[in-house]
Amino acid sequence: MKPGSVAIVGAGPGDPELITIKAMLRIQEADVILYDRLVNEGLLSYAKPETLRIYCGKSPGHHSMPQERIEQLMIQYAADGNKVVRLKGGDPFVFGRGGEEALAMAEAGISYEVIPGITSAIGAAASAGIPLTHRGLAASFAIVTGSRCHGHESPVRWDRLVNSVDTIAIYMGISQFSDIREQLLLHGKKGTTPVAVIENGTTSRQRTVTGTLNNMEKLLAVMNISNPALIIIGEVVKVREQLLSLESEARSQIG
Repeated sequence: MKPGSVAIVGAGPGDPELITIKAMLRIQEADVILYDRLVNEGLLSYAKPETLRIYCGKSPGHHSMPQERIEQLMIQYAADGNKVVRLKGGDPFVFGRGGEEALAMAEAGISYEVIPGITSAIGAAASAGIPLTHRGLAASFAIVTGSRCHGHESPVRWDRLVNSVDTIAIYMGISQFSDIREQLLLHGKKGTTPVAVIENGTTSRQRTVTGTLNNMEKLLAVMNISNPALIIIGEVVKVREQLLSLESEARSQIG
């Protein structure tokens, strides 16, 4: 029997056109695809008609399939000689548990590869007109997860981030924004620090809200922002306003 293999694939931040060519080729070749909640399901249409599609979606407080079961299925289908694609939103190695899956494949002796994807911090920020670094404003950025605010894992060291990084991009932090804000202010961030929240980044449903640490919590409630959403904190948020102003000026001149 021909040996199977696993491709742990990043599908990008939402817009299906942002997937890489290599990732698309693996989807087209796949016998089995195990895909996550934030994957644009339009990508599945590029698979062969006979390809087995298995939903492994996870949402806050609800997992349709435990991580251990996902890994078991990946191993099982590959061991049976199939080309398996584990299709994940964003990048597999950025809060995607792709590292755990790679380790599971290695331990089981399964041939595997990891295909990177555009992670949400980069994709959503660019789509909203916010550079994570910008000359004169930011020379560094950090990507963190807000889900550690009340989790069992080691908490985010906000004190270190405040004093060492120019831009902070936060995944899964909407429900914890009040605590995040409190920590940032406690460790030295000013209340006037610009903040942007990008909901459904890179998709047709994208919404971007900008404000400051002082008023963003109220804005999120008024706008009813929910996950999936990315929080960006730092002076680079001002670049979005500059771009919008210049675009508006250009339109008025054309009109």
